[in-house]
Amino acid sequence: MRPAPGEVLHFSEDPAITRFAPHVAVTARQPEAYVWAVDAERAPDYWFPRQCPRAMAWTTPSTTDADRSHILGPGGGDRVHAIEYGWLEQMRSTRLFAYRFDASAFRPFGSPVSHALVATSEVQPLGPPEPVGDLLELHEEAGIQLRVLPNLWPFVDAAAESTLGFSGIRLRNARPRASELQR
Repeated sequence: MRPAPGEVLHFSEDPAITRFAPHVAVTARQPEAYVWAVDAERAPDYWFPRQCPRAMAWTTPSTTDADRSHILGPGGGDRVHAIEYGWLEQMRSTRLFAYRFDASAFRPFGSPVSHALVATSEVQPLGPPEPVGDLLELHEEAGIQLRVLPNLWPFVDAAAESTLGFSGIRLRNARPRASELQR
């Protein structure tokens, strides 16, 4: 489930959204109001239940062989996504929908590397939302390794310190770090 050329996607568990107006998300780190979307490269970051904590790592031109081997592992392809066991049933059962938009209304967001696209005025979907389908199958079809872990933090720390590209989403919903449990 990726956008066609000239399109961007917004993923939601709600198939009945009729109005996409800029707003400041509860979790926002910036005060500006936006409509959020992603391009084809970042779409897989959102093949998850909305609140599911996840970490993603992928190869880049500067990725070392050692980091590739250590983080992705043998047969791991070029990209890995990680979630916790506590979210596996929701990965299996969540119904996710994709809304398509004309990309011309959006601009890149994020620095130094764009991780999303934003619009500052109301935008209309190009059609009705499309069911995304089985989230595990999406990962398999895209050749993305999906790793299920007892706790995300060791993976997050290793990937973030590596030469791989890295992103974490909804990490505040992850289980506490082992060091936090010992306090």
